[in-house]
Amino acid sequence: MSSKSSKETSIDKSIETSQESRVQINHVSDSMTLLLYLGLLIVTILTVWLFKHRRFRFIHETGLAILYGLIVGVIIRYGSPSYQPSITMISIEDSPEQSNKLPPEKVLVNMSVLNESQIYEYDYKRRLYGNDINAPILDEKATFNPEVFFNFILPPIIFFAGFSMKRKHFFRNIGSILMLAFLGTTISCFVIGGVTFGISRASARLASIVSLSECLLFGAFISATDPVTILAIFSDLRVEPDLYALVFGESVLNDAVAIVLSESIETYGSAAAAGETAAISVLKAIGSFAGVFLGAIGIGCLLGCLTALITKFTQVREHPLLETSLFVLMSYSTFLAAEAVKSTGIVAVLFCGICQAHYTYNNLSDESKATTMSFFGLLNFLAENFTFVYIGVSVFTYSSHLWDPVFIVAGFLAMIIGRVLCVYPLCSLANIGRRRSGCAIGLTRMHVLAFSGLRGAMAFALAIRNTSSDARKIIFSTTLILVMITVLVCGGLTTQMLQWMHIEVGVDEEPNRQRLDRQDSTGEAASQPSLRDRSCIALGWRKIDKNFVKPLLTNARPLLTETCSGCCLPLARLLTTTEQLTQAAVQRDLYSGGQEDTDVIVPPDSDSFAGLGEGGQVNKAGPAAPASLQVATTGDADNNGAASPVLF
Repeated sequence: MSSKSSKETSIDKSIETSQESRVQINHVSDSMTLLLYLGLLIVTILTVWLFKHRRFRFIHETGLAILYGLIVGVIIRYGSPSYQPSITMISIEDSPEQSNKLPPEKVLVNMSVLNESQIYEYDYKRRLYGNDINAPILDEKATFNPEVFFNFILPPIIFFAGFSMKRKHFFRNIGSILMLAFLGTTISCFVIGGVTFGISRASARLASIVSLSECLLFGAFISATDPVTILAIFSDLRVEPDLYALVFGESVLNDAVAIVLSESIETYGSAAAAGETAAISVLKAIGSFAGVFLGAIGIGCLLGCLTALITKFTQVREHPLLETSLFVLMSYSTFLAAEAVKSTGIVAVLFCGICQAHYTYNNLSDESKATTMSFFGLLNFLAENFTFVYIGVSVFTYSSHLWDPVFIVAGFLAMIIGRVLCVYPLCSLANIGRRRSGCAIGLTRMHVLAFSGLRGAMAFALAIRNTSSDARKIIFSTTLILVMITVLVCGGLTTQMLQWMHIEVGVDEEPNRQRLDRQDSTGEAASQPSLRDRSCIALGWRKIDKNFVKPLLTNARPLLTETCSGCCLPLARLLTTTEQLTQAAVQRDLYSGGQEDTDVIVPPDSDSFAGLGEGGQVNKAGPAAPASLQVATTGDADNNGAASPVLF
């Protein structure tokens, strides 16, 4: 027994020493990879500062990130160390049982190590092709698991899109945005899928690899627009708000539509492969689309409203660090909750961001408001630029590429055709209603909308998530090329496009009560419509939101006791906080003859109560309006996505 114990100890010691060496090598290579990406981000930030300082707008930070990524990808691919990990090829003989199964998720290998039989566990990673077996270790380390994008990189980007949304202009154009996002994305998906399928039939090789459902899946991927470059330039140049809202709103919602549409197409493909009829397969796909999309919206809104209720009915705002932590964790949990029930977390986190900005943000302390906005803005900036850096690096380091020139050309042509058929007919249809309010989408704006259909992080993340087959490899490689072309070319020509189309820049957002009618080169009105010019959907929801939803989820007025019917008064009193009652009393007493849309928020411990008697009544000897109060008129509660202006 003593000899055997000594032998086992010797074996364990040898294995431990060898494993420690491997761990050290992996640790060093991981550190080098992370340092590489951080260095690229630092260089990108410094270059962006230089370009902004020099007012150089021919290339945006996302384009710079791609170019830097391409350069580093070449260095990694052809100049990285030649260290190779130890590799042992094991062939498993085919058997009738094994031939009809997928590769196992785990493999237990019984092997002899130092003359001693040992069992080791190995996890499934991916299928290898050709030279993948001999790829340098740094190539492999520079390639992340695709799930990293969906679980950690995309959620901050999508959440911030909803959180920073300028809701006033978004809801003013809600009809056109919904038409472009839902109907337009669907049209684009099927046009791109049909064109690529038709052109690919001309190649015998492609015809044997890519099916119709896979072409439609490519259409769903590439229909996800991500005009972050153009929107950044729009913001810098202060392009007219309604045009910005159309581009931004379409891109935000069509990302969500593209995700759910791709899942529905996969459902259709699975049903068709199972031998079901075409009608049943289509019905299943439609049911999947509706169920997943509506379920994700419900989860996002539910958790966003739950966060608002928690921040309203607790005193967590007295501890800004806890308040901010709660806000961040509740927001991210929305994504995980949707994914856990097999819905789509991206859609859920988008609508959670909209609810958090509209409701929860109003309940936060001033410190938490500044912290959350800065924190999510920082995450969004770093996540977007990291994604575009990784796009450039992965051109040379990602192992699952399959380049096909025919499919790339077909995809490029199909993308242009799909964008044209999406924008121009739908904008013309939307103008039937918009002309009545004098805010029709003119031809020049249609050109800008069509030009703004860049592809970016969402298309890349959807394509990279599954590259297990030759068809998926072709789709991923083509998507990568189209993303780079649109970001570099369209992003670089944005300023010139605005000049060619005579789009007005340097526009300040006028107050709601002002209406300045202007004419562009096509004679179309670029006015700021009043409330009566809004869509019926926006007006109806605004009334419900102002009278019921906001008073329930925030400390806003009017009180629920003033808007609810008599039978609901007990519940309305229960859901009305002391802070709301105090604010309402102060507003009535101090400004009984003032404007209806003036909000008054006075902290209970403020010196502003010096002139108030018991019950909030104004003392006759006290000041008519405390000097410490700063008055601000709310106007429209939806202005620019910000909290309603208040009296402090």
